[in-house]
Amino acid sequence: MDADVSDSPGPPAEPDRPDHSAGDEPEDGARDASGTAPENDGDRRDAGSGVGSGEGDTAGTAAPESAGGEGGDGTWAARPEREGHKSHWLRWTALAVSFLVLVAAGVGWWLYKKLDGNITTDTSAAAELKAYEKDRPLPVAHDAQNILLIGSDTRSGDNSAYGRDDGGSQRSDTTILLHLAADRRSATAVSIPRDLMSEIPSCHTADGKATKQQFAQFNWAFELGGTACTIRTVEKMTGIRVDHHMVIDFAGFKDMVDAVDGVEVCLKKPVDDADAHLKLPAGRQELDGEQALGYVRARKSIGNGSDTERMDRQQKFLGALVNKMQSNGVLLNPTRLYPVLDAATKSVTTDPGLDSLRDLYDLVRGMRNVPTEKVQFLTVPRQAYRADANRDELVQPDADRLFTQLRKDEPVTVVPPEKNNSGDSQADHSSENPSGEKPGASGDGSPTPAPTYSGSNAADDPCDS
Repeated sequence: MDADVSDSPGPPAEPDRPDHSAGDEPEDGARDASGTAPENDGDRRDAGSGVGSGEGDTAGTAAPESAGGEGGDGTWAARPEREGHKSHWLRWTALAVSFLVLVAAGVGWWLYKKLDGNITTDTSAAAELKAYEKDRPLPVAHDAQNILLIGSDTRSGDNSAYGRDDGGSQRSDTTILLHLAADRRSATAVSIPRDLMSEIPSCHTADGKATKQQFAQFNWAFELGGTACTIRTVEKMTGIRVDHHMVIDFAGFKDMVDAVDGVEVCLKKPVDDADAHLKLPAGRQELDGEQALGYVRARKSIGNGSDTERMDRQQKFLGALVNKMQSNGVLLNPTRLYPVLDAATKSVTTDPGLDSLRDLYDLVRGMRNVPTEKVQFLTVPRQAYRADANRDELVQPDADRLFTQLRKDEPVTVVPPEKNNSGDSQADHSSENPSGEKPGASGDGSPTPAPTYSGSNAADDPCDS
């Protein structure tokens, strides 16, 4: 038997005190030859039980202060058992937390990859634009962004319910040039009428054939040469470099409206349009995705039936959509933002610079602090084309003045039509300087006021107009 083991009973060694080999001097005092600790004053050990007696109670157990002090465990043996239970609990807690973190990370990564994979990249347009790079305008305000938004009215696939599929041909039902100011404190959306007479450059069709340069209505560019041809036509018309583009189809627009739980509009008269799948009463109401799609596309049943009136309606609806997303905190709430992103990414085709979820998120994040009254909508200044009243032409110098403001990232002032001269939304888009000179250069040397344009903003009440 080892020299430091005694046959006589005694208290067990403290669990955190190191063992001493035979012959070593204990740190807390000498032990007798049996290994029993010396007796304390007035404290006798029971040789038969090996436990100390309490105050007058020879059968009780009193915990030494070193074992936990007042209220501590009753025996030396209880402490390691309790610490072992605590350590066991901590290990399982750590494992559970690690598992939850891994699950959350896995779900987050799966959602990210799903949204990212929804986006379609328009590589053909990128290649076409690269081939004509020397003909494109150079950017002027480098921190500003100009994004061309194209609403495609193709009837193929999920869009077949909205018209006859004529072999998968595509047309630009709506085209908007969105200018984001460099300081991201304003956004200006300029609609370009599809019937506007424009100089369309030579482009390549889907099968690689070259088209001739021609003066034709604007939406022919998209039908002939797709997105790249439309971008080049816009750049030729405005002198503004298009940094990015997005093509959105009918189904995507409808799903985005549903994702924000509808958008509020105001109708002056009831609407019953079978072609647009739309039947609505007059007054203020909230439209779901299907109703909203019919509302922005209807021509014959709402207003005077002109494309001009329809563009004004589209602008006001987009303003109401932006207002709904900001006022309801959609952009700041991941659980509400996800359905919007899912709907948008499923239906959007973009250039390689916007074809990832991170790129789109950065774009949305840059816009979330833009005040709704600074999200402005207008139509490029135009009037009835002199050779054909069913077509439009630009009003000069108003149009070039607007394009210069946007190109240089200078402020554009938009007011309701009734506050801008005669209020004619078709022919009177810009207040004119009596002298006909450009802003900032009057005859007496004093600056002339910047022009104002007829339009609306996202803060407007739909029932006020």
